Amino acid sequence: MTMNVGNLRTLVLNADMQPLSWAPLSVWNWKDAFVAVHQDRVLQIKTYEDILVHSVNETYEVPSVVALKRYRKRKRVAFTRYNLFVRDQFTCQYCGERFCSKDLTFDHVIPRSRGGTASWTNIVASCQYDNLRKANHTPREAGMKLIRPPFEPSPYELDGLARSLARAEDQLHQTWMDYLYWGSELES
Repeated sequence: MTMNVGNLRTLVLNADMQPLSWAPLSVWNWKDAFVAVHQDRVLQIKTYEDILVHSVNETYEVPSVVALKRYRKRKRVAFTRYNLFVRDQFTCQYCGERFCSKDLTFDHVIPRSRGGTASWTNIVASCQYDNLRKANHTPREAGMKLIRPPFEPSPYELDGLARSLARAEDQLHQTWMDYLYWGSELES
């Protein structure tokens, strides 16, 4: 089958056959996964059905799922916009409403002008309205309460939170499904 393979992605599993990370979901460009398979750095677990790539002399299957040969333990979670929104479940930590990422901002619980840092323990997701309302005050001074105090999540905690978020099914290839929902209840 001739198909544009340019946008295909490969799910990357740790050696325990769980996704390397859920936040964001661990995927590689198929070309990087293909090279890693052929350099014997990862195991090819599944391939895209009926999708082949050709060299001058050979035809190859395109990996859809690969697994690392050695278990890789994540020690810390990167402090990024996406990870912070996952930690806070895309929910304003003042009003409790859920928003898409484009409608969320960061709020420094202790304002930067008062020595507040850009860190896991001082920044929360906030809607624009509440961020403007709080302005350059502490939540207490602004008469606002945090739903939950900010904290630095472990990789395990963030993965658990990311797993609970709804995902667009069209972003997940069918060959990935057996590896993404190990913790889900079986349908009756």
